[in-house]
Amino acid sequence: MAMAPGAAAAVGNGTSDAPQVDAPGLNYFVFALFFIFGGITSLNDVIIPKLKELFTLNFFEASLVQFWFFIAYALVGIPGARLVKKLGYMRGAVAGLVTMMAGCLMFIPASQTALFPMFLLAYFVLATGVVLVQIVANPLISLLGPERTTHSRLTFAQAFNSLGTTIFPYVGAILILGSLATVTAAELSGEALAAYRTAESQAIVNGYLGLALALAVVAGVVWMFRNRLKGERHEQTSLADGLALLKRPRFGFGAACIFLYVGAEVAIGSFIVNYLMQAEVLNLAEQDAGKLISLYWGGALVGRFIGSAVLRFFSPGLTLTAVAAGAITLIAISANSTGVVAGYTLLAVGLMNAIMFPTIFSLACEKLGPRAADGSGIINVAICGGAIIPPMYGALADATSLAFALVLPAVCYAIIAGFGVFARKPA
Repeated sequence: MAMAPGAAAAVGNGTSDAPQVDAPGLNYFVFALFFIFGGITSLNDVIIPKLKELFTLNFFEASLVQFWFFIAYALVGIPGARLVKKLGYMRGAVAGLVTMMAGCLMFIPASQTALFPMFLLAYFVLATGVVLVQIVANPLISLLGPERTTHSRLTFAQAFNSLGTTIFPYVGAILILGSLATVTAAELSGEALAAYRTAESQAIVNGYLGLALALAVVAGVVWMFRNRLKGERHEQTSLADGLALLKRPRFGFGAACIFLYVGAEVAIGSFIVNYLMQAEVLNLAEQDAGKLISLYWGGALVGRFIGSAVLRFFSPGLTLTAVAAGAITLIAISANSTGVVAGYTLLAVGLMNAIMFPTIFSLACEKLGPRAADGSGIINVAICGGAIIPPMYGALADATSLAFALVLPAVCYAIIAGFGVFARKPA
């Protein structure tokens, strides 16, 4: 997803040297990391409606999947950065991959026990690995080639991240959503309900077992080159160093907007399947609605290329305000419409999201100089907005409706628009 640059920079900017890796071809496996962790994050949007039906959850309860996934950024981000500094990039990457594998494998006992908390635990372990890999990914890929092509490699890697967020939901919808069962969980109880949940969640298990196998291959390749990075050193900084930056209005406001942006983006993605399934919207079957998630994340992929061109000619702050206003407009149209208009205007919000994370990040961290590593570390923690805003959206939807609850992400985007105006001039 678009959140990767800030997360990974927490360690990359903290190095005192720039060692090179003598490992031709390893960069392609790092590209695979971007593809996989981007895809894994967006795959949650497919899993949520499935678990909602299996465990007869309300919207708030279903949103706990995102809570336990994104809360890892708050709990693991800073300790994870310290671990990577201790282990080094290569071994740190392997640690993250192995943790992701463990999370994938935990879906087996989750399915067998047919207990929702077990699924949540699996997601937290999986997310812990994702955070570790994101901490390593950008600085590692910057070392896998000549300095003059670093920007090109990072941009290419981010394209793989967006490609993952576009492809995984579509494939996941085909493999996981939709069922041949003639009953629902709401109609069953006791042993029959447990058996139904185990059988219906097997598709989830199979998907994550495939991911575990892919992660094992990448981890094995990275481990083979664990000693190829010479002269690696890292500066140790305290948590207080980073928190002190929040006193700076520009940075503090920007970090808050990262929290709100990730929260709004994830909240919409989490419930868009249920939104599109509504009779007054597109009245789609679960699997068909799940396939359309790719349009939401695909919009961010396309918008990234458009935005990179636009930002060459227009103020980043005012451009941020414009796309945030665009998101609010699309949400307002969707919430007050029906049918195709309601469905596709909400999907189009993904296009508005495209440049938000990198633009907020760059504006907030402008002129931090040697404090840049501390700043990106705090922003890494702010990604936990994905854990807080979706449950709030779910609770509001339970009390009102999915359409009315869109007021919450709209407020988030309004504050982001204000930050764009605030930061329109160079620091």
